[in-house]
Amino acid sequence: MYKRRITVRGIILNGEEIFAQQLNKTVAKGDDWWCTPGGGVEDGEDLISALHREMIEETGVKPEIGWLLFIQQYTEKDDHEQLEFFFHIKNAEDYKTINLDDTTHGAIEIAHYGFVKPSEVNLLPANLQTLNVTDHIDHNQPVAIFTHLAN
Repeated sequence: MYKRRITVRGIILNGEEIFAQQLNKTVAKGDDWWCTPGGGVEDGEDLISALHREMIEETGVKPEIGWLLFIQQYTEKDDHEQLEFFFHIKNAEDYKTINLDDTTHGAIEIAHYGFVKPSEVNLLPANLQTLNVTDHIDHNQPVAIFTHLAN
């Protein structure tokens, strides 16, 4: 049976750095990669509400959600499709000091977090390692779509 999982993620910028996290091994396979905060959209939930909920669950910070920046669509090894929506989070200052113990999911799911240089870590999706996100936002670029589907 074909499955599609829809997720939402926040892009939080601090100069050339992006707020990212490494998930605990109990949540994700492998610990050599970083990702932006976010998670799955629940049945009947709209994208903005899902992102708002996920950001608070993982960071304890209420996000100021900006424009949709990117969409990524890919197939996982088990032939499940992932469809991810990446939104700009405008209140980056609020993410400089967070306490995972004050969250509902963060302390359970996240091993490490903070602002990282995309070129210096294995940040997923890999497009974030080379794309100038600040330039993308500052110049009101159209939504970028990255597709990696298995045939």
